[in-house]
Amino acid sequence: MNKAQTIWFTGLPSAGKTTLAQQLHQKLCERSIASVIIDGDDFRKSFCSDLDFSLESRRENIRRAASMARLVINSGVVAICSFVSPTRSIRQLAKTIVGDESFVEVYVSTPLEICKQRDVKGLYHKASLGQIKDFTGVSSPYEEPEFPDLQIDTSVEGQSKAFDLLFNAILEKFC
Repeated sequence: MNKAQTIWFTGLPSAGKTTLAQQLHQKLCERSIASVIIDGDDFRKSFCSDLDFSLESRRENIRRAASMARLVINSGVVAICSFVSPTRSIRQLAKTIVGDESFVEVYVSTPLEICKQRDVKGLYHKASLGQIKDFTGVSSPYEEPEFPDLQIDTSVEGQSKAFDLLFNAILEKFC
């Protein structure tokens, strides 16, 4: 990559964001390109355990994550971020903090029904029973990006093909 970028994966829970992020990290490492994964679940447990899942807290979560990503890319390392980041305004906040020229939005557009089928933690089921408040896709909205840099539906392409499309697009666009 010509310069450090933030690759920001967004999409519904269980869409395949983390899997794509991990594959990208591995592939970049194989090419001796330094990268760091900032994963939403891990980030929330460590840096944002004081936050709930209200839209205000989600905004603060993303503000902190984007600030971390900015520090990472300023040190010359690619930041691979995997966050639901459910609203356009929240994603715009991340883009503003990171910087337009360094922010690549990847929308993992896997349909809700497929995400529910993949839900190994049973979170969609718990949310549908009212046991989880403000769960994106059930009791809290997800606003699709209007103009993502890349869009991948892992249910159509399959995870392996989706990654190949992602990696080739990133190489073509940024290398």
